[in-house]
Amino acid sequence: MSRQPETHSWFGPSLLEPGIEPVDNPQEFERLWRGFMTARVTLGLVLLLLQSTIYALGTSKDTTLILICTGYFAATLTMRLMARPRPLGKTLDAQWVATIGVDILAFAALQAAQGNSINYAPLFVLPILMASVLGSLLLAMGAAASVTLLLFAHAMWLSLQVPADTAAHFLQAALTGAGCFVISFLANQIATRLANVELRAQRSQLAARVQRQVNELVIESLTDGILVVDQRSMVRAANPAARTMLGGERALSGTSFELVSLPGWRGLVDLMNLSFSEQAAQQADVTIHHAGQGPRRVQVRTQLTATQDGSHESLCVMFLQDQREMEARVRTEKLASMGRMSAAVAHEIRNPLAAIAQANALLDEDLSDPRHKQLTQMVQQNAKRLEKIVEEILNIFRVQHRENGIAASALAVNEAVARICRDWQGQTTSEHRLRVDLSPRPVEVRFDAEHLRRILVNLLDNASRYATHQRDAILVSAGTSPTGQSALSVWSDGPPMDQSVQRHLFEPFFSSESRSSGLGLYICRELCEGHGASIAYYRTPRNVCGKVVEGNEFLVTFRPQRSTTRNSTASDNTPVTPWP
Repeated sequence: MSRQPETHSWFGPSLLEPGIEPVDNPQEFERLWRGFMTARVTLGLVLLLLQSTIYALGTSKDTTLILICTGYFAATLTMRLMARPRPLGKTLDAQWVATIGVDILAFAALQAAQGNSINYAPLFVLPILMASVLGSLLLAMGAAASVTLLLFAHAMWLSLQVPADTAAHFLQAALTGAGCFVISFLANQIATRLANVELRAQRSQLAARVQRQVNELVIESLTDGILVVDQRSMVRAANPAARTMLGGERALSGTSFELVSLPGWRGLVDLMNLSFSEQAAQQADVTIHHAGQGPRRVQVRTQLTATQDGSHESLCVMFLQDQREMEARVRTEKLASMGRMSAAVAHEIRNPLAAIAQANALLDEDLSDPRHKQLTQMVQQNAKRLEKIVEEILNIFRVQHRENGIAASALAVNEAVARICRDWQGQTTSEHRLRVDLSPRPVEVRFDAEHLRRILVNLLDNASRYATHQRDAILVSAGTSPTGQSALSVWSDGPPMDQSVQRHLFEPFFSSESRSSGLGLYICRELCEGHGASIAYYRTPRNVCGKVVEGNEFLVTFRPQRSTTRNSTASDNTPVTPWP
């Protein structure tokens, strides 16, 4: 018999290693065991009723058969009610005697006591089947051999009583014994095959279950959106990324929804209909725009599932990619590859830029015409902007070659934060928007003062860009975080960030503003990590002017001092919770 090639899933071959015996299913064995025990009780009851009926009709006045049937019924009923399912051994042990042995002896006694009126030999099939299914092949052959010996003994006893029919009695015993051996072998082989098939089915189900769970986990964690849509525009499945890209309450709350239910999804519906009509994969850029929300551009690819003889409908699988994230990744890769060249160019630009700024300042002193003054101011503003961009590009390479932060001297956080905030307020005229809350206890950390100023000013500039103009719209707090570590928080009442922006906050050259270089938060993170600190973003509520307002918070957690962490069980990598 040729071996069929096997197809394995990712996890198929490793479920049961070669050489390891599979564990039988206890529930399946218990069901078979109880089935055989119930069959024995039923057979015992039928035999008892049969012999009682024969005795009541007066056909036979011998009570021996009734006593044998009563004893057999009592033994089977006791085994069914009192015993627990247990596999039969491989030898003729006590378990074999209590089940198969009782059946063989009872049926042999009936066969010997009845004379020639009824043939009880077919009943021997029950113990042989039980030994073949619940035991081993050796035990099944042993049961068949026991039955055959008893049949030959009965044939010899009959031959002594009727010598003329000796050949017929022995021939009948031989044929019945041969049938018992055949039945025991075939039943054992069939039971073994069924057990192997069940084991392979369990393996396949386990492999399919594990692979399905892994597939679901992978799909759930993908940053690309996946939609499964039928021909009636009903979304059968959607991963979290797809629901976020789709937007709308139906996509975020319901398990299934219709694409035609919102006008902002019209482009997806058209692409789906085109895929079904042409029966081919499609690709297009689609804009999803809901009322009251900004537009989102996504790249959509469709694939149709295959059908088998029209037995089920085809489904359209749509793969969604956020164009903003794609553009950000492309831009990051391009600009990162040009990093060294940008640093060299920035060095070359710095000197002529300083000369332009100086020449413009000298020119401004000699001008009196307001229109000419306006032009020099424009030159000055743009020169400062170029100087800031050059400085940020150079800072990337400075922080990459920074010294270990442990060597920094102790810094008083309260005094440094207060001084930086005063300077920033004076430069931006934002006194009413900024509130500073400092810890009443002095806080010292190992941090470079200039690096702290750069971090705090960058965070304040970001907060000022997105915060409202209400009083206390920006809140700076310094003190001890809930984890017991010194921390600095910059909170603003700006709108929540988009998930796609939030994922790339601290990446270089990523910004939601077209006029920003996207280096500020990246430099902040690099400076923090250089001193053993960390920076994180949270969306947290704050009490502002007696009202609870949701806002954006950037939390800088400093490295603990050696003296304060000696008896602490928390490590430097303890997760930080938002500021209270």
